[in-house]
Amino acid sequence: MENRKVLLGMSGGVDSSVSAILLKNQNYDVIGITMKLFEANSDDGCCNISSAMDAKRVCDYLEIPHYTLNFKEDFNKYVIKDFICEYSNCRTPNPCIECNKYMKFGAMYEKAKELGCNYIATGHYARTEYNEKYNRWVLKKSSAGKKDQSYVLWSIPKDIIEHIVFPLSDFENKEQIREIAKENNLKVANKPDSEDICFIPDGNYKKFLEENSNLKPKLGNIVNSNGKVLGKHTGLYNYTIGQRRGLGIANPVPLFVLGFNREKNEVIVGEEKELYKKEILVSNINLLLVDEIKEWLEITVKTRYASKPAKAKIIQEGENIRVIFDEAQRAITPGQSAVFYIDDIVLGGGKII
Repeated sequence: MENRKVLLGMSGGVDSSVSAILLKNQNYDVIGITMKLFEANSDDGCCNISSAMDAKRVCDYLEIPHYTLNFKEDFNKYVIKDFICEYSNCRTPNPCIECNKYMKFGAMYEKAKELGCNYIATGHYARTEYNEKYNRWVLKKSSAGKKDQSYVLWSIPKDIIEHIVFPLSDFENKEQIREIAKENNLKVANKPDSEDICFIPDGNYKKFLEENSNLKPKLGNIVNSNGKVLGKHTGLYNYTIGQRRGLGIANPVPLFVLGFNREKNEVIVGEEKELYKKEILVSNINLLLVDEIKEWLEITVKTRYASKPAKAKIIQEGENIRVIFDEAQRAITPGQSAVFYIDDIVLGGGKII
């Protein structure tokens, strides 16, 4: 008899709460877990007491067990320290990807095995299924269109895909989820979505960096591609590639951040046409669909969560992957993820160098 025991990550939000209902309706033996990842200083976002209580109330209502467990040490080690390190090296991180890799599909999966669960589940908008063509379990886009979250899941271990359930995979929009919550009298039905980085609920990442690292305002030059000084900046971490506002430079045509010279403490700016790149290298590779890419492969690539997939070809070069786009792409940012797709299947991904 199949082990239908599943450990469901619950943030106290509507997505994970409805996931609990759907799993129970599908005859899974559900256990809810709320991961305490950091010390929340406000009632915004997740990881505060009210969110944990919301999750517990849903579990009590559905008559399923619920645990709140402390993972703060691991979260600080793998997510917060990486966030600080990336900004210190003039890269723009996506902490959700590290959290998924090490916490939700790392530490939580280990806890699931301890509890005798065969599956883990989250409220992500994505899909897992067995694919005959590739003879393996695959990660795919969900039906949720712009809300699809497969982009932030490329780094999960491929050997656990068959043990992952995404109950929201077939839903096309959030309104459908909220409707199910209302039908089941869940108090979280109208709870607003958390859009910010969970450990920076006010969205002020610059303040967070200054209070939690050695990064402090440090004046330097803003220069153009030829090294001509155009103005002053207040610290490299205050800027990101593609940024236009807040440069404080009067110029006949708009200027955008193109990159950084960390050694000289310079922000490099230029015209919009200089923002476009046709070729990039990607490191920290995680391939989900194949073991390696020996020959040029035509795929689509997303270089930001909200960007449209762009046609490209890729090939593996040692530990990196070279990407050549059919058409040059705007404001490609080191530290962000490049995620590779074949149709709606996630081939894999990596970090943009």
